[in-house]
Amino acid sequence: MTQATRLSARTPLSRRTLLVASAAAAVAAPWRLATAAPIAGGKTITLVVSYPAGGGADLMARIIAPRLGEALGQNVVVDNKPGASGQLAASAVARATPDGATLLLDASSFAVNPSLYPKLPYDSNKAFVPLAVLATFPNVLVCHPGFGVTSVKEVIARAKAKPDDVAYASSGNGSAQHLAGALFEERTGVRLSHIPYRGGGPAMNDVMGGQVPLFFANVASSLGHIQSGKLRALAVTAPVRARSLPDVPTMAEAGVPNYEVLEWNPVLAPAGIAADTRAQLVAAIRKALADPEVLGRIRALGGDAFADPTQASAGKFILAQQAQWGKVIRERKIVVG
Repeated sequence: MTQATRLSARTPLSRRTLLVASAAAAVAAPWRLATAAPIAGGKTITLVVSYPAGGGADLMARIIAPRLGEALGQNVVVDNKPGASGQLAASAVARATPDGATLLLDASSFAVNPSLYPKLPYDSNKAFVPLAVLATFPNVLVCHPGFGVTSVKEVIARAKAKPDDVAYASSGNGSAQHLAGALFEERTGVRLSHIPYRGGGPAMNDVMGGQVPLFFANVASSLGHIQSGKLRALAVTAPVRARSLPDVPTMAEAGVPNYEVLEWNPVLAPAGIAADTRAQLVAAIRKALADPEVLGRIRALGGDAFADPTQASAGKFILAQQAQWGKVIRERKIVVG
């Protein structure tokens, strides 16, 4: 039995954690960074994930955790704390000792929440220090094949002919899909009807069933349905075409300029973390993201590693996302509940 197997066997499944046994020196030696002191005196590092096991943020955590642990030469635990659009996990990390042993792995909602929830239990820009953005994932505008359109231009034409008649589904008010639809309305001048669901699964099921015609779907979760013909892909929401959907145009190519919607996963530390500890973590994350296996698994999910995984670039990207979605939320008067 390997060390990883022994550790996993001793770890209760109810904790929803993954203990990465990166302390096996013979295996990790080629991967370990040439650093001085271990993080937090060698304590186990906890990646607190803001969403449930099996979701996109959780998948990214479990992809990156093994290589991060090997680079640091320390154990890494993935701990899911879902709830309140990421606020429970963020609150826990904001209160944690800033020694590098507790980190937040969040989703794009981190940049949305400050505008969507006026009274967050923390200040997003003061309570955390961005370490990196791990990866970006485009959405894809899909429709039911029976809707009778084959392009974004046809969607726009139909929506302009009958304002508020064409509907799109989302996983809830203020969700990534809702915001994608709101931005689409702003960029095209159309009025769509928003149908919120309790989760992306039920929303996609109703689009495939023909109850709602449009959905700004996650590429990874919709790819199989697109390939099987249950959904028709009209455009991806990234500035470049998706590797997994090379024949599907971008929104710009489809006639909607200045339209970009990405889902992404940042790693953040509590404010007050020492500069040398921060630098050590950033270097370990960059090393993990450079691994071909990690890159392959990210691309298999329909995404790409963030173009410039540095702390400065992560901070600028997050601020830009906050500004973009804050403007959309204010102008479209989007509220939760």
